[in-house]
Amino acid sequence: MSHVGLVAQRTRVMEGVAPDAIPFDRLMNEQQPTILRGVASDWPLVREGSGSAQNALAYLRGFDAGRPVVGFKGAPAIAGRFFYNDDVTGFNFEGARIGLAAILDQIAAHLSDSEPPSFYVGSTDLGIYLPGFREAGNDLTLDHPMFADNAPIASIWIGNRTTAAAHYDMSHNLACCLVGRRRFTLFPPNQVENLYPGPLEPTPGGQVVSMVDFARPDFAAHPRFSAAVAVAEIAELEAGDVLFYPALWWHHVEALDPFNVLVNYWWNTSPAFMDSPQNTLLHALLSLRDRPQPEKNAWRALFDYYIFGPADRAGAHLPDRARGPLGPLDEFTARRLRAQLLSKLNR
Repeated sequence: MSHVGLVAQRTRVMEGVAPDAIPFDRLMNEQQPTILRGVASDWPLVREGSGSAQNALAYLRGFDAGRPVVGFKGAPAIAGRFFYNDDVTGFNFEGARIGLAAILDQIAAHLSDSEPPSFYVGSTDLGIYLPGFREAGNDLTLDHPMFADNAPIASIWIGNRTTAAAHYDMSHNLACCLVGRRRFTLFPPNQVENLYPGPLEPTPGGQVVSMVDFARPDFAAHPRFSAAVAVAEIAELEAGDVLFYPALWWHHVEALDPFNVLVNYWWNTSPAFMDSPQNTLLHALLSLRDRPQPEKNAWRALFDYYIFGPADRAGAHLPDRARGPLGPLDEFTARRLRAQLLSKLNR
């Protein structure tokens, strides 16, 4: 991990993967971050970006639907790190609705600056804001059976030299580096304590972020970060590379060139009627965290039995008709559970 003065292992690389033969079964079974070298190298945007940043900017303008996007801007002093202000009462950047063409023009105006303002457009739906982009050949082949009922969400990320602080997402991810280079620093989910998560809200981009400044880590304030670094992975991406990483892996993302574009695909394999575990976490803060430790230990045993063990264990000894939500979850059962929960919360 050269940017924090420490060493981390390199993310696994697969060479020679055909764009229409991504090994989804292997990736999902192994649950290991993997670089698919050059899988997106034939995309038209990659070809345009290999010519110049201006070519890539012009290419993107050709798909602009004219809808305002959410654009973020920070002063040169933040050096691309979109984060909190010094006392964590707000942020070190501003966000506003702006035309895509306008923010592309702002990026273009500062391409040669040594210390430019920071510009960032994150997680913008391709179909809505850049219609025709995927149909023009800027797309992955996603014909695996797991996508039949869980179609991935395709988004674009645009900016100059920016840094997204380490965070996790609740979906699996294919991140396609299309213009410029990117560096992902990845941590398995069990490193949460060693990454010093920040406030649940507000957050710079919608997800909880690590409070560690990876460029200048303060090991006196964050001593456990060294343990996270010991198991970290570095994924160095060139234009055309695709990175897979599983849901809930922490990732710190650096865009390394004056103009950078990434397209990503998010998906889950759980049925859409299932609720978000993040809501469960918030409810557990309300109902469990501040109880006496003996009670928490007892509840841990109950959760291990009902939730974290085999899904069919708690209802296995009951007749089918008596299992209720202890049986297989379906859309009808999910609606009943949700109604019961809402009724109990609205006491």
